[in-house]
Amino acid sequence: MTTDAAQQANPVRELLATAVAALGGQQRDGQVAMADAVAGAFADKEHLLIQAGTGTGKSLGYLVPALLHDRRVVIATATLALQHQLVERDLPRLVKAVGTTPGLDATYAVLKGRSNYACLHRIREGAPDEQGELIQIPEGTMGAKVLELRKWAEKASKAKETGERDEAPRHTEKEWRQVSVSARECLSASKCAYGEECFAERAKEKAQRSHLIITNHSLLAIDAIEGIPMIPEYDAVVIDEAHELAARVTQAATDELWAAEVERAARRSVRHVEGNEADDLADAADALRAAVSEASPGRFETLPEELSDALVLVRDAARACASAFPKAEAGSEPDPAFTQAKGMVQEVFATAERMAACSESDVLWRTEGTDRIPPTLCVAPLQVWGPMRDKLLTDNTVVLTSATLMLGGDFDSIATSVGLKPSERSREASVVEVRGASATSLETSDKQPWRGIDVGSPFDYPRQGILYVARHLPPPGRDGLAKAQLDEITELVDAADGRTLGLFSSRRAAEAAAEHVRTALPHLTTLAQGDAQLPELARQFVEDPHTCLFGTLGLWQGLDVPGDTCQLVIIDRIPFPRPDDPLMSARSKAADKAGGNGFMQVSATHAALLLAQGSGRLIRTTSDRGVVAVLDPRLATARYGSFLKSSLPPMWATTDPAMVRAALKRLSRAQP
Repeated sequence: MTTDAAQQANPVRELLATAVAALGGQQRDGQVAMADAVAGAFADKEHLLIQAGTGTGKSLGYLVPALLHDRRVVIATATLALQHQLVERDLPRLVKAVGTTPGLDATYAVLKGRSNYACLHRIREGAPDEQGELIQIPEGTMGAKVLELRKWAEKASKAKETGERDEAPRHTEKEWRQVSVSARECLSASKCAYGEECFAERAKEKAQRSHLIITNHSLLAIDAIEGIPMIPEYDAVVIDEAHELAARVTQAATDELWAAEVERAARRSVRHVEGNEADDLADAADALRAAVSEASPGRFETLPEELSDALVLVRDAARACASAFPKAEAGSEPDPAFTQAKGMVQEVFATAERMAACSESDVLWRTEGTDRIPPTLCVAPLQVWGPMRDKLLTDNTVVLTSATLMLGGDFDSIATSVGLKPSERSREASVVEVRGASATSLETSDKQPWRGIDVGSPFDYPRQGILYVARHLPPPGRDGLAKAQLDEITELVDAADGRTLGLFSSRRAAEAAAEHVRTALPHLTTLAQGDAQLPELARQFVEDPHTCLFGTLGLWQGLDVPGDTCQLVIIDRIPFPRPDDPLMSARSKAADKAGGNGFMQVSATHAALLLAQGSGRLIRTTSDRGVVAVLDPRLATARYGSFLKSSLPPMWATTDPAMVRAALKRLSRAQP
């Protein structure tokens, strides 16, 4: 069958070809394989993990079959940047190209958390101050910004615009809180005088009428796992940036508690409760402050007696205070200060109750605290794969996609983290070929069928990139970068004549490297994370090729600089989690206790994911060339090194520093 005939027989390929042609692109085999696989997963109600390398055209690969699916599909992203790209660029262009296709429902909507929308009640009636009194205009310079935001929101309301924070005039977090509310502060549309105009409610109504809904991992988790209805009923979900899903779900299920927050809830409650319940809650806050200050930082496997007693005191006082709020009289005007105060007390109660229980399914710890931030109690779920399996994977078809889903050469680590526990690789596993892309089909022991497919990448990694492991260097120590590593960085940067992105395990290491390079190579521009906001640093990095940019996690995953701007990516050490990370160490111990290998399942998997993300900063187009330099010899010498390397793009590998410097010099001389 010819390609044209195959497309006519396959509506997914036909619509994809139409879209690609209309957008002026070229057909990519990986994109076609991805679209076929996603459509097949929807039709067969089979979960799918699909790795699609940078340059595949991943968004079209899932948007086209999602448009053709006969029921509603949710698209969930981890970052606002990708969500913005889908909503502002990819979907409008796609709908313009194929929206007139007969029978195609090309409607879509965006759903975000309530605090991402301006609140007309707060804008028109004022925001409660620390005592719960409504304040129309804050004092000082913030007042002018709040007036500007209010004017923008009123204009957006009249124009039927979204009222989303992303579209507002530039502002700070504190300024935005003056014109928005959280879910707990909302009066509810049925009680609010401005419910019919509400931006958040308009977004929900639009979502109810739409075929595609674009949202984020956190909102998806709240809807599916916590059971709080946030998203209209849907049949399937595509989770982009799926390598971050478990972390985002964990983040959404993490609670914090500190004495000042309990005091604030008590202070807001005073004018609404007649008894001593608010005073009792304030006393409980004092007990909590004393207990937290006495406790040691780190994880609590069992609660210290004083801290346990303080949490019980806070829990009981918050319960009594919440019960003391009078019931609103029928037909009375809603009181935003009342709603906010009661919501704060209820949240304190729920968190204190969870912490006091000290459940085996949770991890509880105390932070160090700083000069500006007091020590805080935190509680997070030990694992999230169980709730995801039971509440997300059971009811819906789920497609998970990312450029980095295969860690150690297979999908098992990511699959396990989201609740798709692989059965042992035996008769149930089979390998098939999909247009040159490998796929593994598995059925899990808990009856959750799934398939993993790698559609490859348009990049020729062995020809475009070199993976250099500095085997001759000493292993990294706890005291930061040694002189040998600093000298190695300087020699590599000098050979590349700038054009370097440095990814470091700590802010201190990044700053030390930047200072060393500035001193040794003053003719180059060397920037460090913190010198300016990340967008400004990225702009400078792109505009001047003779520039180095050194930073930490924000650069590992959030920077996209194709072209000759970046020809050298330096990674100072294998990014294992800190040994004293309470959540990671708890998960590692739990894996060991269950008979697994905690180091490989938790620490090595975490490191592999970050290494893959960091290495992926180098090759962003088919014309990019360069070197990824890992200054940690353990990647070449340790037993786990092969697991980590098999998680990276298949670049040509070497441990020869002279050869790498020569290659960088050739690349530098080749630039205009």
